[in-house]
Amino acid sequence: MMRKIDCAILVLALAFAWLGASAQQKADVAKPKKISPDLFGIFFEDLSYAADGGLYAELVQNRSFEYSPADNRDWNSMTAWRYETDGFGYGTISVETAAPVHPNNPHYILLDIQDEGQKGVGLENSGFDGIPVKAGKNYNFSVFLNALSGRSLPVKVALIDRKGKELCSSSFTTANKGWKKYAEQIHVNFDNDSAKLVLLIKAKGKVGIDMVSLFPEETFKNHKNGLRADLAQVIADIKPKFMRFPGGCLTHGDGIANIYRWKNTIGPVEQRVEQRNIWNYHQSVGLGYFEYFQFCEDIGAKPVPVLAAGVSCQNSGGTWKIGGTGQKGIPMEEMSAYVQDVLDLIEYANGPATSTWGAKRAAAGHPAPFNLEYLGIGNEDKITGVFEERFRMIYDAVHKAHPEIKIIGTVGPSPNGEDFEKGWKLADQLSVGIVDEHYYEKPQWFLKNTARYDSYNRLRSKVYIGEYASWGNTLFNALAEAVYMTNLERNGDVVRMASYAPLIARIGHTSWNPNLIYFNGTKVFPTVNYYVQQQFAANSGNEYLPGMIKLKGEKTAIDTTAGTSVVRDAATGDIILKIANAGNTELSGEADLSKISQLPKSATLTVITGNPEVKNSADNPQAILPQSSVIKLQKKWAFTVPAYSLTVVRISSANAKKSK
Repeated sequence: MMRKIDCAILVLALAFAWLGASAQQKADVAKPKKISPDLFGIFFEDLSYAADGGLYAELVQNRSFEYSPADNRDWNSMTAWRYETDGFGYGTISVETAAPVHPNNPHYILLDIQDEGQKGVGLENSGFDGIPVKAGKNYNFSVFLNALSGRSLPVKVALIDRKGKELCSSSFTTANKGWKKYAEQIHVNFDNDSAKLVLLIKAKGKVGIDMVSLFPEETFKNHKNGLRADLAQVIADIKPKFMRFPGGCLTHGDGIANIYRWKNTIGPVEQRVEQRNIWNYHQSVGLGYFEYFQFCEDIGAKPVPVLAAGVSCQNSGGTWKIGGTGQKGIPMEEMSAYVQDVLDLIEYANGPATSTWGAKRAAAGHPAPFNLEYLGIGNEDKITGVFEERFRMIYDAVHKAHPEIKIIGTVGPSPNGEDFEKGWKLADQLSVGIVDEHYYEKPQWFLKNTARYDSYNRLRSKVYIGEYASWGNTLFNALAEAVYMTNLERNGDVVRMASYAPLIARIGHTSWNPNLIYFNGTKVFPTVNYYVQQQFAANSGNEYLPGMIKLKGEKTAIDTTAGTSVVRDAATGDIILKIANAGNTELSGEADLSKISQLPKSATLTVITGNPEVKNSADNPQAILPQSSVIKLQKKWAFTVPAYSLTVVRISSANAKKSK
């Protein structure tokens, strides 16, 4: 049950924010302070089936028959497929590589239908835990076929339920010999969360099959080769200021050969180079760099691509817990080409449509630049001589060719330690504009470290907290993060960006916990942490307003369970007040709103509160949700907020004009 809050009192608490601690007070100033307008964003990494089987809307698993035991020991080219001869047809099936659709996509299926039987001979795909379809919706099917027999062949494509009942179908006829793409739209009349796709050849002959695809017609923003609409919308609803992609460990890969190469992920999907995922599954790269940039643009988030710093993950061949074969560097004789790849990415994102790589962007349907501003180099790397030498090469080349690009360096995987110190030393030597700090810690760590950035030198590199989370998805975890985030706002002059990690995970296929959003084939389940992140991102500003809230019984200890913050959004003129209480008692205090010129009569109040041990889950997805209401305002207010709560008050400048 949501606790009732005295609205009047509450507003006061939320007004101009800051929570005491002697160290925190020293960081505050008497007048407003400019802070980063890009403070809160998101980090997407392709783990836990975040891309294939997740955000990427493709419903067919292993559509191009490129799965292999290198991805997963139990996988092969026929994973998720079944040879279909139920109508007493027969023939042979084989995986071939002799004459593929494109050399980058070498495997395909060859069917030799010797008797088509009653139904035809073909393939059945089970999707990702089944193929979910909805009644009344259209689905776009496509496939590459090569009628090797030299004559046209009748083809049927259908969706069936678990028992084999047909839900819908479409038929067409192939052309003569040669690879050709065929496309059909299928209208579904029945809801089913675990359908299967069947492709049947209904005559004798030989046929090559590749790139079997099924997309919902309705993707996010209706893009072709698009994203799953409901999942993408939940991400968009965070209103992130930026998105880091395509991953962390994924980026520098499991060994040199597995480093993520952005050029392999653009162009027609049948020409992209698929590869093993460091998290032990497969990347079709249908969700590639063009789609990442496009998604950022669609949701109003600045793109923050991260490229390997010329080295592989130091945990290659093992895990982050036990280690592995160690960090490997791209051979120095190959580094010039790799550095050029980095420069080419900037041209791809920002170059004119007449440039070499800008033309490839335009050919994909986006003549205008993507306005790349940030570029990450490296991820949680061990700061070795091998790393340093390659990072310097990349940094110097980018800085010289594109001084307008803000380069983000790395300082290892932890909030302290040898790599952290070495990473900062290197950043100082090169004057790197921003460094990427990471930490996954217990909620108590976040409460004990609210003053972490108070003493950071404002003349050194700015900070991007690229990955952080407390270990859990309960309300208490989310509130510990909220307390910490109020202090990130207070230090928004040195902390330029922050993103919770990881972002999304498919239930039943999680490589890492906790995550911000969980999902299955049909539903999306935002955590309580999600709603906290949403409140901060959607209610961020570019100016911090200090010293306006006084809490009763205010403590000076750095270890605190409460945090407050007040910011102004210059774009709207709105003022946003936040108070986070991770403690087990109510908080009371007093706020002076008289310094707000043209104070409106009302404001929007949003509260997240409840049992601290409760979390949202697939069984109880709405256990704790934000509750919003409209409250009246006064210049002098007293407030009381509940134990275990986050409260946000947004004072709209538009309301101020209305109340004149």
